[in-house]
Amino acid sequence: MMKRENGGEFTKGIAQPAVHALASIGVTRVAQLANHTEADLMELHGMGPKALAALKAALAEKGLTFADEKKSKSI
Repeated sequence: MMKRENGGEFTKGIAQPAVHALASIGVTRVAQLANHTEADLMELHGMGPKALAALKAALAEKGLTFADEKKSKSI
């Protein structure tokens, strides 16, 4: 199971297929999610809207966003 930097699970509320999908692309920490766009993650087999929303919330807790959100905020 993936862990946050502080030791807590960031995959709480995320189904195992989504957890495995993230692991398949090397995402094991919340901060690594910020290197990916929502669209990229949605293309992963096992990733769905509920998991994506939970991941977005985990990013927000750390003051981070998905890669595509960074670009739109800087415009």
